[in-house]
Amino acid sequence: MKYGCTVEQNVEQAVPFFWVKSMEESVRYYVDGLGCKMGNKWVVDGKLRWCCLQVGSAALMLQEFDEGRVPSDKVGVGVSISFQCKDALAIYREVTSRGIAARRPFVGNSMWVTMLSDPDGYRIEFQSPTDVAEETEYSGANG
Repeated sequence: MKYGCTVEQNVEQAVPFFWVKSMEESVRYYVDGLGCKMGNKWVVDGKLRWCCLQVGSAALMLQEFDEGRVPSDKVGVGVSISFQCKDALAIYREVTSRGIAARRPFVGNSMWVTMLSDPDGYRIEFQSPTDVAEETEYSGANG
């Protein structure tokens, strides 16, 4: 059987899917804290169960664990997602002004990098290209 296009031609985007303990807490973090916009969503009996969040041209999905299936440990430990962006320093300043804890940006692999941890332990990184020397830490000035 022959199909109309190859996998390479067909794949358009990878969208991380995070299982979360509290949809309310996670939505507050991603929407209010990081500035994501809610797109599609699934609501059951008036309760948000799943949603797709957009930030720029990137997206991620959240779904709350079913009652009785919530793990006791943080589910996101060991999982990270790296958003490639135009200006990671601007994102650092914006999210910290909203009360989100973020690691002071540093230069690694010719990229400014700032790291955050969401309520479930998923590590969120924002990175942007730079010609600043490796291992430089952001001083709070103009980068």
